[in-house]
Amino acid sequence: MPTMPEDHVETAHPPRYNDYDRMAEGYTAENETSLLNAYYERPAMLQLAGDVNGRRILDVGCGSGPLFAELRDRGALVTGIDASAGMLEQARRRLGGDADLRVADLAGPLPFPDDAFDDVIASLVLHYLEDWGPTLAELRRVLKPGGRLLVSVDHPFSVVLFQQMAGEKPRYFETRTRTDEWTKGGQTVQMRFWDRPLHAMTEAFTAAGFGISVISEPPFVPEARELFPEELREITGTRFACFLFFVLEAG
Repeated sequence: MPTMPEDHVETAHPPRYNDYDRMAEGYTAENETSLLNAYYERPAMLQLAGDVNGRRILDVGCGSGPLFAELRDRGALVTGIDASAGMLEQARRRLGGDADLRVADLAGPLPFPDDAFDDVIASLVLHYLEDWGPTLAELRRVLKPGGRLLVSVDHPFSVVLFQQMAGEKPRYFETRTRTDEWTKGGQTVQMRFWDRPLHAMTEAFTAAGFGISVISEPPFVPEARELFPEELREITGTRFACFLFFVLEAG
């Protein structure tokens, strides 16, 4: 879990953050079988989505398309968007040339009409954004009335816990940035995340016109314990604080 807070410092050559193009192949390979993605976050999101047969779903930050593929296999009509052209190239290899995949920046308007989708799934993507307001407004716009927004983000309590364990003094009640260094497939990338307290998350959702129907801290799948004995050695139950999940309803 990344834990290093960062103050804003202007430099002549600021680093490029969150360069998924650079690590697209390595990240895709790791995502396929990792504990957190393949045996925790993705199964939990699919469980929350439930029966998606015939539903029009926008997969926000779809990456290389593993969730897109699962939803499509369950009968959903899926559109995927991502800011990284490199990740979408990986997705096209997985999903085929007929998959509806588009480059889109969540900081700006989305290329869809009003009420275009029954569900929007934002899987581990909102914590890359400093300001959730414009993005949530756009996601609300493209959802039909009564549609669902399913969200997973870094758990705000686990972020604070890891920072405390590292000897830092976290500022939980602020919206603050932190950076980490990821190495995937031999490529090292600087990653930037924005952390916010739980109340700031729920206030942002309701301000955008969403009702909160579920807040979930789900278990990992049972087979994970045999596959990742060292990682789960100190976990006595079936849950750990890593990601936090929401199911929201468009009012």
